[in-house]
Amino acid sequence: MTPVAEVSAARREAFHILLAIERGQAHADALLRSRTVNALSAADRNLATTLVLGVLRWQILLDCRFRPLLKRPNTKLDPEVLVALRLGTFQLLFLDRIPTHAAIGESVELAKQAGRQFAAGMVNAVLRKLAGAPRFNFTDEIFLGAHPAWMVERWTAHYGVEAAHTICRHGQEQPALAVRIAEPTVEDELAQAGIELAPGKLLACARAVVSGDVSATEAFRAGRVRIQDEGSQLIAEIASTNLDQNQLKILDACAAPGGKTLILAECNPQAQIVACEASAPRLERLRKRLASCATRIEFRLADVSALEEDSAFDLVLADVPCSGTGTLGRNPEIRHRLHAEDLARHAERQRAILRVAIRTVRPGGHVVYSTCSLEPEENEQVIAAVLSETRDARPLSLAACIDAMCTKGILTGARGEQLHPCLTQQGALRLLPGRLHTDGFFIALLEKSA
Repeated sequence: MTPVAEVSAARREAFHILLAIERGQAHADALLRSRTVNALSAADRNLATTLVLGVLRWQILLDCRFRPLLKRPNTKLDPEVLVALRLGTFQLLFLDRIPTHAAIGESVELAKQAGRQFAAGMVNAVLRKLAGAPRFNFTDEIFLGAHPAWMVERWTAHYGVEAAHTICRHGQEQPALAVRIAEPTVEDELAQAGIELAPGKLLACARAVVSGDVSATEAFRAGRVRIQDEGSQLIAEIASTNLDQNQLKILDACAAPGGKTLILAECNPQAQIVACEASAPRLERLRKRLASCATRIEFRLADVSALEEDSAFDLVLADVPCSGTGTLGRNPEIRHRLHAEDLARHAERQRAILRVAIRTVRPGGHVVYSTCSLEPEENEQVIAAVLSETRDARPLSLAACIDAMCTKGILTGARGEQLHPCLTQQGALRLLPGRLHTDGFFIALLEKSA
């Protein structure tokens, strides 16, 4: 087959993004929101996103398909060649509407344009062999095989076979797009812009996007609608439910990108909020995003684990940095860069943040600790370790909080009944991916001793 002379804008952009990720230079979520991607036509932008996320989700099985066709299956391939092979293999085995000649020819051309002309013949030969190969049958075994074995083994041990299968299926799907609307009139505004919404699965302020590009609307640009997973929104709602009108000081310990900070500000209009962020660029983006309520927010460039205030806040939200294993559907590359030994490093950082959170909250005040991790080392084991060092705090069950949110209409319909089974024995809330149409989250409530 003679390779084509040109490569479509979508495939070229997908190739460069996947190459940057393979080299460890950046993450998919940031790269897919870059200026070069936004400059593409809507069709090319959609195809580029499909290619990038599809390759990352199925990368383990893609490699298993094409490597046996190499003369030396275990040979180390240059990143450019590896990415070209993955792109071509994904299109051939997963995308029905992509012509075979385009999937093969443009993958070959990408390798050549990346300076790997010597490998063009090999890329061409391997992809041609795959062109007639059977596609994957989407069985539980296939979903499990798309994840590192060590992750699947852990989830099976901790949550059971059925839950592990659900987690893995969720990791291979594009998660539902949820938004938060500032007020009901925004829904009419979005409808006029061609956006079709459905009620949220958990929260009254949330909506599920059925069709349309929310990010292209004036309401999105002005902040009247925000894209945010319902589980993420729920964390801030839980924090706000444990704060009354006489408690006016809040610390958002790890505030960027700011979605939860905004909910805290909206739900507590009288409160003063300190939003901490250790990265200067992220803090600046946070400041711009929260400009509408900046008079009530102190933006502080600080490593929260080094804060020196004692008993200064009524509420601390510690949404800590974590492995992110609850978000593999949204951030599929995590499975390729995370290793089991990384969990101990995350846990050390998380314990340091939680210690400070307990110290900085006043007696009788509350700490909400949360992660988007499925791993006990980052969740209940962090809390147990910190509480074993001090008698200054105790865990509270979130059962009463869930009931209060139902009474106040924060949770929709009978969602409280669905959340109660997600409570752990210690009263923390564990949302497993796919169970309630959310990413995976862990949320715990602590009270400082009076």
